[in-house]
Amino acid sequence: MKGTWDGDRDPLAALRAGDRGPFEEFVRTEAGTFLGFFQRLGAERGEAEDLAQEVFLKLYKSAPTYADQSRFSSYALRVARNAWIDRRRRKAVRVDGASLDDTQDEGASLLERLPSQGPETSSRAERAEERERLAAALRLLPESHASVFELAVLQELPYSEVSAVLGIPVGTVKSRVFHALRKLREALGGGGEA
Repeated sequence: MKGTWDGDRDPLAALRAGDRGPFEEFVRTEAGTFLGFFQRLGAERGEAEDLAQEVFLKLYKSAPTYADQSRFSSYALRVARNAWIDRRRRKAVRVDGASLDDTQDEGASLLERLPSQGPETSSRAERAEERERLAAALRLLPESHASVFELAVLQELPYSEVSAVLGIPVGTVKSRVFHALRKLREALGGGGEA
């Protein structure tokens, strides 16, 4: 997430106390985060927008009964993951993965979010090819590994929080991150950077 939403900045705690400002700031700041989250899970742009709106609505409605969490961001991501699972159950069909380097999103593509490894003199064609190779490699990951990779690597949550969000043991999180990285390295050409 782009902001730190814990402690005094917890949007739902503030909303419960009658202050809408932090929640409105959270929605403005994190809309792109949730859009990207859902698109990386396979949602088309319109569906990702609907899901993001659904998450914000669920969070807003939960404010009166919300119990302060150790990390609000973990709670919000758990709500987002549950919204995704609910949507998939309602559809009752497997959703094909969307391109992870889709630049139609106002936010940065996955490759653009990763630290630059190459020299600044890389051509656009080379960067586009690298972006496509990475997107294709990420689409090869099983959903269980992709979810862990999204939360642990892209969202930079500690393993203990990924465990809480996904409802799996920390050891399973570590194992899935390890295997996801291994599969990405294999798909990208052996022992190279993932």
